[in-house]
Amino acid sequence: MTADAADPQPLSGPQPVTPVGTQPLTPVEDEAWRALTRVIVALPRIMDADLLERAKLTLNEYLVLMSLSEAPGRALRMSELADSVLISFSGLTRLVERLERDSSVRREKIEGDGRGSRAVLTDAGLARLQAAWPSHLESVRRIVMDHLTGLDLPALTAALTRVIDENALAAARRRR
Repeated sequence: MTADAADPQPLSGPQPVTPVGTQPLTPVEDEAWRALTRVIVALPRIMDADLLERAKLTLNEYLVLMSLSEAPGRALRMSELADSVLISFSGLTRLVERLERDSSVRREKIEGDGRGSRAVLTDAGLARLQAAWPSHLESVRRIVMDHLTGLDLPALTAALTRVIDENALAAARRRR
């Protein structure tokens, strides 16, 4: 819902009530918000389908392998890995079980922590990631980056990072 007083088009159905003290979105803000929500919903599906077709990996599998490849010793506590890829702990557990079945990842108990475990990227998992990387890079460029030409990417990155930093980890932890 925008706050364009110059747009007298009546809404069908009941009018939404704006809470007191809440500023409605301007038309430009509303358009940006709607575009962003379409990207938030559609982009993971597009990237997932592309990775499945080209590399036989889901986007979440790729993100798990990538996060592990960048971690010291190619290993992360399961809770840290869940935070890294922004999926629930139970979702990560199922995903890691799939990756264990194809020998891409193994789980290890953490010594001295009766309940803790970590995921470790195997050599086979690293090879799988390395094989998928060129296709994924090409997809990221074609599907996303080529459409951002001319934008201030550092400013966009900073803004999107602030949104995530302020909200995502708290939301991810609430899902557990």
